[in-house]
Amino acid sequence: MKIGLFFGSFNPIHVGHLIIGNYMANQTDLEQVWYVVSPQNPFKDKKSLARDHDRLHLVELAVEENDKLRASNIEFNLPKPSYTIDTLVHIQEKYPQHEFVLIMGGDNLMTFNKWKNYDIILRDYNLYVYSRPGYDLGDLATHEKVRLFDAPQMKISASFIRKCIKENHSIQYLVSEPVYDYLLSSSLYR
Repeated sequence: MKIGLFFGSFNPIHVGHLIIGNYMANQTDLEQVWYVVSPQNPFKDKKSLARDHDRLHLVELAVEENDKLRASNIEFNLPKPSYTIDTLVHIQEKYPQHEFVLIMGGDNLMTFNKWKNYDIILRDYNLYVYSRPGYDLGDLATHEKVRLFDAPQMKISASFIRKCIKENHSIQYLVSEPVYDYLLSSSLYR
């Protein structure tokens, strides 16, 4: 099976993430998309993150109705911070029967050469890149392992959703209905 790995903090997962994952699972040659919940991105501050299992639970709620989308906790037992190359090696060893592709936004492609062992990732894996308005894709946009996609996007951010929750503003329609219901009845992000 050909599977796209969509890495992120998903703090929380929102409809923008779901639209991109669903697009990749249905409009490309990918058979599934796995949302890989990252315990700690080396480029982000961990202080603002909800607990790993809370974020994973929200992703599970968001994708439970779609058999092409999955939540993954594969990075939870790996060293922190999470480096994509280490996760890719681990996941390929654990699931040798699958072919994995890395899904990323065009904003990440510009700085991809700063990632740990980026050259090995490019050698061994294809990158499915969705464009991000206002971001230059850089020189790697023409690399043979990079495929560009014009996935529909919404200008929405997890930090905006967290701010709304904290200020007691509605987040309805910004997150999936199961995630909305869960957040409404929990103290997460308050």
